[in-house]
Amino acid sequence: MVDELWLEKWFHIFNHSYFEDILPLPRLQVSSSRTQLGSMSCKRKLTWRGITTCDYVIRISNYYDQTERQYQNVLLHEMIHYYISYKGICDTSPHGKVFCQIMHKLNQTYGWEIHVSSKRKAMISATKTNKKRSYLILFTEVDSRGCYLSVVHPHYFGTLVQSLSRIPAVKKYCWYTSSDSYFSDFPAVRTLRGRKISRAEWEKIEGKLKPLDIHSCHAG
Repeated sequence: MVDELWLEKWFHIFNHSYFEDILPLPRLQVSSSRTQLGSMSCKRKLTWRGITTCDYVIRISNYYDQTERQYQNVLLHEMIHYYISYKGICDTSPHGKVFCQIMHKLNQTYGWEIHVSSKRKAMISATKTNKKRSYLILFTEVDSRGCYLSVVHPHYFGTLVQSLSRIPAVKKYCWYTSSDSYFSDFPAVRTLRGRKISRAEWEKIEGKLKPLDIHSCHAG
């Protein structure tokens, strides 16, 4: 797992190997961002010499499971941004000509696999696809109305348990968890509402679910 000591170690190695040791050590932070694998930020101040940059921060997200090599590529990506900003180099865009020249040199000469942001977004999407989501499932059987299935927002579990106990028409309710993709298009509800299903559908689905605990079922 990446931590700040790991970041500092590899920052010094890369600074010496690829950036001529000119980059001062910035603040290095590990984040849990879902939308960015890494980021570089700084502050700009107006002085009598003009605009200067300071307070550089490089953040690397450990939210997604990656190999050490992938984390190193992300760190190098942010160090290129840092180098361009610290040297005061004008580029055509955040991933412009200068950025791409440095990136291609590191990739072609040293065998790295650094990408621009569009490919990083694709990597995030691919990792999200591989990362299974766990759903909190509520099954309810209501007098004269049939069976309903809901994906419940976890923060509202307690509220819904209390609500269920006050509704006489609810003959039975059960709580489950599941990572099955069947539930991917269910909204995460905060109130007692659900998708009506037939008894036959429920019998097919029930085998894919894991009861939440021994008290998860209640029959009225």
